Amino acid sequence: MEHQGTHPKCLRKLPVGRIGSACLLRRTQSGLVRQARLGVLHTDLPAQSPDISLSVEPVCMALRRHRTVEPAQQRHSRRGSQRAGPEQGPPTMKILFISSLYAPDIGGGAEIILQRTVEGLQQRGHSVAVLTTTDRPGLQLAEVNRVKVYRAGLLNRYWHFMTQRPGRLARLAWHWRDRYNAGMREYVARVIELEQPELVVCHNLTGWSVSAWDEITAANRPIVQVLHDFYLLCPASTMFKKGHSCQRQCTMCTQLRSNHAQQSEQVSTVVGVSRFMLDTLQAQGYFKGARGYVVHNASPFTAPMSGQPRATGDDAPLRFGYLGTLSANKGLGWLIDQFQHLPFKSTLQIAGRGQSTDEKRFRTMATSPNIRFVGVQRPEDFYRQIDVAIVPSLWNEPFGMVAVEACAHSLPVIASRMGGLTEIIQDPLNGLLCSPDDPDSLGLAMLKLHQQPELLARLSSQARNSVASLMNLDLMLDQYESIFAQTLMECST
Repeated sequence: MEHQGTHPKCLRKLPVGRIGSACLLRRTQSGLVRQARLGVLHTDLPAQSPDISLSVEPVCMALRRHRTVEPAQQRHSRRGSQRAGPEQGPPTMKILFISSLYAPDIGGGAEIILQRTVEGLQQRGHSVAVLTTTDRPGLQLAEVNRVKVYRAGLLNRYWHFMTQRPGRLARLAWHWRDRYNAGMREYVARVIELEQPELVVCHNLTGWSVSAWDEITAANRPIVQVLHDFYLLCPASTMFKKGHSCQRQCTMCTQLRSNHAQQSEQVSTVVGVSRFMLDTLQAQGYFKGARGYVVHNASPFTAPMSGQPRATGDDAPLRFGYLGTLSANKGLGWLIDQFQHLPFKSTLQIAGRGQSTDEKRFRTMATSPNIRFVGVQRPEDFYRQIDVAIVPSLWNEPFGMVAVEACAHSLPVIASRMGGLTEIIQDPLNGLLCSPDDPDSLGLAMLKLHQQPELLARLSSQARNSVASLMNLDLMLDQYESIFAQTLMECST
């Protein structure tokens, strides 16, 4: 669904910072201290600002050859001349991406898709930079596959990307500050003035909080928000509690997200990675006045190599597999329970990692000798060892890239009828659907593929073609390019 109109923030004219000649600004008791070599912003920071320094590791050649940002009128004039040539591509853009995590800190599919998007746009000639969080204090600059990546020390009780889950009170205090983490605004302001982007694309904002929107608006840059999860509705980002997907916000979520819908009115464009995600947030009153788009995640997968052939005959075990985070909301406990009650010979391989307490609990549940925990696996290696992939999510998956991945390797998928998964798995084209509301439906789907080998073969043969568009990275990049260009055009008029 698209909403017409130009957002008021696109019409505001605010002053921008100036570029100086120092490479490092360090806040001390006496103010800002310069260190030479690279160009950075000269700015007056509030007295209560934390001690934040910019360090470079390794020395970033991109800043050494820092180019002057063109005034807006010159940029638009240059774009016009670029469009005039029929054989020339789309105008180049200067884009800053903000995300909770970035490679090599990979929390899930969102970070993988973000990295492929950023690198893909850079290969197309766009100027890109990433701002993300880290557990190290201050602001560091490094390169990841030739992409400039700023890592900002998270100003909260702990860094959220950790294996050991903190206690309940520590988590509550963390989320209370994350309602609006004003301290993180300074990082956003500094990187915007260093990079001078034309627009800012926000992905997962955990750790940054919606304070990032305010700072981007203050810098007079249009905002594109990409929805990968339920962070804007739920501090846990999952809308999942006590083993069930939440139908509405609980009291705690309502309190911790009381002003977020109003804050979202600053966003010019919103992109859902599934129709389900976009509709869910808009139904809750978010992103009024913003243009809305759906861009399914895409990732290229080479044609699968032949794996270990499945044995034939009545005694041949059917090989099931799970690849993903080992957590309750992913339905792994449900899968283990259903598998251990199957009345036929089969195996289950479980690949991935999770919180240490969760992993221990699942290993304790798995009493069958036919269940193996195989740790972190390369998808192409893992999928060659199984016949059927299972995605038994109990929460509303925003998209479910793992289902696309399995189909791309010519595997049928048994998936729960939750969230964006139904936009990928079509029963009975490339898999079967089950429902957490009917626990036995998962076991029955597994039994059905055992009893009907011809169905298993047909689903396998159709799986890869069914997700052809979702393996087309260029198509996804085309869509994002168009959305970003449209946003800039509307905000410049």
